[in-house]
Amino acid sequence: MIARSQTETDVVVIGGGVIGLSVAWRSAQQGLRVVIADPNPGQGATHAAAGMLTPIAEAAYAEREIFQLGSESLRRYPGFAAELAAASGLPTGFRQCGTLQVAYDGDDLAVLAETQQLQESFGVAVQQLTARECREAEPMLDPSVRGGLLVGDDGSVDPRLLAAALVRAGEACGARLVRQRVTEILCSPDRATGVRLADGSVVTAGWTVLAAGWQSAGVPGLPSNLAPPVRPVKGQIIRLRTTTAMRAAGLPPGLLRRTVRGLVRGSSVYLVPRESGELVVGATQEELGADTAVTAGGLWELLRDARTLVPGITELEVTDVAAGLRPGTPDNAPVIGPSALPGLLVATGHFRAGVLLAPVTAETVAAFLRTGEPDPIWRAFGGDRFTGRGRSGSQPEGALACG
Repeated sequence: MIARSQTETDVVVIGGGVIGLSVAWRSAQQGLRVVIADPNPGQGATHAAAGMLTPIAEAAYAEREIFQLGSESLRRYPGFAAELAAASGLPTGFRQCGTLQVAYDGDDLAVLAETQQLQESFGVAVQQLTARECREAEPMLDPSVRGGLLVGDDGSVDPRLLAAALVRAGEACGARLVRQRVTEILCSPDRATGVRLADGSVVTAGWTVLAAGWQSAGVPGLPSNLAPPVRPVKGQIIRLRTTTAMRAAGLPPGLLRRTVRGLVRGSSVYLVPRESGELVVGATQEELGADTAVTAGGLWELLRDARTLVPGITELEVTDVAAGLRPGTPDNAPVIGPSALPGLLVATGHFRAGVLLAPVTAETVAAFLRTGEPDPIWRAFGGDRFTGRGRSGSQPEGALACG
């Protein structure tokens, strides 16, 4: 019989996406011993994300609580990004230049007017722009754009840079990254005690944090009645880059000064410029299960709508295309907080907003792991909301045994 190694730690994080990496970094900062398990950290939904930080532009009916959580996370982002850059010595691509929402035709403009009413009902002040004012704000927009809304506080970050910085900062604080798949959540007998890895080794921990994105519900050893109801939602993006000649001509990076979110004959598209000269165009939203194929149809739709708004993108170089799987839940809101199984905390289901919600998720989870006190901001996001036990940020009574 081959003896397998065993590691003892305070916290083991299952999943090395932006949420898991952020939780690991903040927890290690607070003096906790942390192990992160993921065979390919930062290569899932994080790798395919555009990195928009737009709680206001993303606001939707019946999602007031998500909007409030996103707004709080955006408030924390400047400090989070600055501290991370200092701790890692790496850039994050964080910018806070606002978002311009634009409408291409009259029907799109009517939808945008409804969006403005919704945003103002949330207590958000947005600036309504005429077609001319939109083009003054973003000269590369097509003259056919009918009008828009300017949200000044929104931002963006480069998720690939962010993930690399989180890995380095976490390791600098003592977090250990194990590039292996978790094959089982361990329990003894009615408490989560750690995980088993693909090589058979065991990591025992006081807390196990489930942050495996859309795969969170399928980790072996997780009691079926505690599995968060997450599903994969496919999104495709295109990364473009301005040419040397364009940059020499004085055009802004990615042709734009800020994120542009557009409605084009009822279809949504966004364009996110980077200081590097890159422009990210996305994103499709496809209910196709665990399918990560990049398709001609998906890319064509993105380029069609993006070109309608910003004709100059046809001159840009294509640097990358990618598809990722966002973890969606029935109400589009994340699941954050301790589960009914002692020792198991869930931080998943962030859907379109994983990058945006990283600071507030990481900081509240790390504080709980250190103090045992749940943050009131979790109240609307407990997993028990899907089981009829109500909404709570605290651990439900009646701990469940492992299956």
